[in-house]
Amino acid sequence: MHIGVQARRKIAGHFVVVLTTDNWQLLRAVVSYSPVAKRTFSLDEAHTLLPVLESLLRRGMEAKQQLEEIEAEFQELNHRIFLAGGSEIDVVKFSRRRALSDKALQQVKDCLAEIEATGVQVKDMDTGLLDFPCVVEGETILLCWKLGEERITHWHGADEGFAGRKPIDQRIARAKGKVN
Repeated sequence: MHIGVQARRKIAGHFVVVLTTDNWQLLRAVVSYSPVAKRTFSLDEAHTLLPVLESLLRRGMEAKQQLEEIEAEFQELNHRIFLAGGSEIDVVKFSRRRALSDKALQQVKDCLAEIEATGVQVKDMDTGLLDFPCVVEGETILLCWKLGEERITHWHGADEGFAGRKPIDQRIARAKGKVN
């Protein structure tokens, strides 16, 4: 199961992130958090945040993996019950698994909200992809970092995505960050 960000909307002063599964069903969750000032980062500021963000991202990815495993168990159980035309189940066992699933979901939501609250954009929880907005010569670009990379070495335009990554040059290295 793939969990993705379907939409980000501003509703009543809060940004709402709708999480979806690969079959486009709502994942029983809406992440809501207070809006943050639009933040841009210098390359040095982004590097300074990496250890904390990496820890949050790893924690969120582990919770997501646990959530996916439990959801797969429930899908298998539903399939078996359907094929058998009904079945007795251990309600206590599956209630505990549902509680674990709910806890893992909350951990994913919390990690996403903490990262997004810094002004950093989570682009992909499966690969651990983060973007740091940066203003270079009046244009907003995204410093791009993927889990496993030691440093931020690439950037791309706001509309280009990961496939449009380019190596960081001196022009980008000199850019300053700010909070609007």
